[in-house]
Parts: sequence; structure tokens; C-alpha cells
Amino acid sequence: MSEIRVKVTKFGDRKFWIAYYDCPLEGRRISRSTRKTTRREAERFAAVWEAELRAGRYKPPSKITWADFRARYEGEHLASLATKTGSSADTAFNRLEAACRPKRLADINAEKISHLQKKLREEGLAESSIRSYLGHIKAALKWAKEQELLPEVPKIRMPARAKGGKHMKGRPITGEEFDRMLAKVEAGLVASSFSRSKRQTKRRLSAEAMRKRLRDKQQRADRVAGPWRFFLQSLFAGGLRLSEALALSWDNRPDKITVDLSGPRPMLHIRADLEKGKQDRLYPVAPEFARLLAAVPLAERRGDVFRLCGVSGQRITEENRIGKIISEIGKAARVHVNTDNKGRVKYASAHDLRRSFGTRWSARVMPAQLQQMMRHASIDTTMKYYVQADATELADEIWNAFERATAGNDPVVNSSVNSETDVQ
Repeated sequence: MSEIRVKVTKFGDRKFWIAYYDCPLEGRRISRSTRKTTRREAERFAAVWEAELRAGRYKPPSKITWADFRARYEGEHLASLATKTGSSADTAFNRLEAACRPKRLADINAEKISHLQKKLREEGLAESSIRSYLGHIKAALKWAKEQELLPEVPKIRMPARAKGGKHMKGRPITGEEFDRMLAKVEAGLVASSFSRSKRQTKRRLSAEAMRKRLRDKQQRADRVAGPWRFFLQSLFAGGLRLSEALALSWDNRPDKITVDLSGPRPMLHIRADLEKGKQDRLYPVAPEFARLLAAVPLAERRGDVFRLCGVSGQRITEENRIGKIISEIGKAARVHVNTDNKGRVKYASAHDLRRSFGTRWSARVMPAQLQQMMRHASIDTTMKYYVQADATELADEIWNAFERATAGNDPVVNSSVNSETDVQ
């Protein structure tokens, strides 16, 4: 583009001088305001612009609309990725559209992204969720640049850990808390069915009708509670992610995680499409989980390992709905695992059962082994379980030492206590 030459001119009704050149590629004249009021300053501006054009550093803004870009990105790129990835990206794009209303792809700049973060925080979203949304948006903009739909990717400042925030949204639950959850399976199923029916109908019922409906739901919940208890026990003992557990099958199918009890040690065959780390894995089953699987009668070892039904008796397969029911069970059992910055209480979820598995096994195996059991991509994620376990063990040692000292075996503590008594 060495033949490009930028010139300047001024119109009588304009305050600023105009810089322009005839583009040999597009066959048209392209102009820009210099924002300068003197010819000398305008010519300096033109010289800089000409140098950028000849060096190839200047790129015109994209003309593609945001709607057209989104359709193309979803069809050409997201379609080849996991379904869950596509769903998460759709959610991020919907949030972006609601907060920023972009008309063109080029409208998405650093200022818009910052505004999006502000809006998401005002809505009370966790920093981890905001980071996830921004990650999908950043990936889309990088793809746009690779396809030459965007000259540059705007700088996106990923949120750091918020002041007072926590690494985990929940925590590992104790054995006693888990027993409470098992005892409240029916109550959680009933509560979930009421919250769902409340969204579906606005009809008000009499007190007697409500009591009758409650009795009916409780009876139905009693009939479907058994598989839910088996499911919770398996999450607690097996450490599977919710999506992995729902893909578990007795049959050798390419779209499922296969249970193999034929060898000397029970194994799970996890294919890359169904695994967060995107790798084919042969996964050793933890002994407690293996016992649960082995207890299933041979005649029932067909199809999906877990077949869950709601109080209506209909099969439930949606991961999101099953996760909400487990949270309702945690709420019914009063297993409180976190409180956010706005004082909202979070009750035990499916992932907290996985956290419990990781914490238990951190006391039994080395970090590298636990990393494989949890299928973490980074050892840093695994080490969080050891930090927690070490802190708990240290706390036990401190309290044991204190109790020994105050029992009369430590003269330093006793003399200190006596001195304080004398002063009083």
C-alpha cells in the first residue's frame, strides 16, 4: 500500500480539517476528521495516518452486525464444541446483549466489557461466574479477529478474586450433615415440586386443598426416594461431577460413561466428549463407590445407572433440574455451606458432595493421585483440598495440646493462669 497518499482539506462549514485518501483496494475515497483547527496540525495528523496505512497498522472497523456475527460464530465454531460449552456461551452472549445492546461487532470495546462487569456485579453474580462469561466473550472476539471480522481484540480485564470473596462457592460437608440430607430426600422432592408448580400456575387453592396436595406429594415422594438416596450416596462416595454421574451407564455406548466391573478392580471408561478435561480416561472407582455399584442386582445392570423421577413419577434427565432438587434436599436438611456478600444463604449442592470426596481422600493419597481421582487439569486445584485438610489437622493438634496443658500437665500455662488470678 505504498502508493497511498493522505491529503488534507477544509470545508467552510466545518470546524476541523479533514484528512482523506483514495483507497486502491476498495476503489473509494476514505476520510477522517483530524480534530485539528490549523493546517499545520492537520498535516501532522495526515502524516501519521499515512505511515500507519503504509505499514499496515491501520484497520477499518468491522461493519458486520453483532447478530450476524453471533449466528456465524454459533454455526461455525460452537457447533463443534461440547453442548455445555455452547450453552454457557449463549448465556454469556445473552447477558452481553441485555447489558450493552451491541448493534455491530465493533461496538464491543473495553468500555462495554467494563460496563457488563458492573451490571453483573449489581445483579449479585459471583466473580467466578463473571469470569466465565468474560472468558466466552473473549474467545468469541479472538475468533472474530482470526476470521478477519475484527481488527483487534479489545482489552478485557478479567476479574480478580473479590475482596472478602472465597475460592469455593460451597464447602465439603461432614458425615453427619450427609446423613441429614439422606433423611430429608422426601422433603426436598416435595419442596422442589411445589416451587415448580408455583411457577406453572397462578390458581389459588384453599387450605384444605393445599393439605390434600401436600399429602399426595409426600406419598409420591416416598415411592421415588430410593433412587435419589442411591444417587446422593454415589456422588458422596464416588466424587463424580453431576454431568458425569448422569452419563453413567451399564452399557458400552459411545455417548455414555461405561461402568466395568469385570476386571480385578472396578473401572469407569470416560470418553473425551463427556469429560471436562477433554481426554479419554480409564478411571479407577473408589472402593466405597464400587461397593454401591456391586450391590445393584445383575438383572438391573442395564441402561443408565441412575434413573431419577420427580414426585409426578416422570423421569428427570435435565442436569439443571436435578441439581436444583439436590439443593432443595440440602435446604430441607439445613446444611448451610456458604453465605454470599449480600447475605444470601447457599445450601449443600451436588458439587459439595464432590468436595467432600476430595477432602476425605486428601488424607489417604498423595496429591498426584488425588489429582487423577478428581480429574483436575491443574494440581493447584487439587492442592486446595490439602490446604483445608492441613488446617483442620493443625487445629486438632492445637486444641489437643491446649487441653493437655490446661489439664495440669503444663506448668507454664498453670503459672500464667495463677498469675492472672492473683492480679484480679
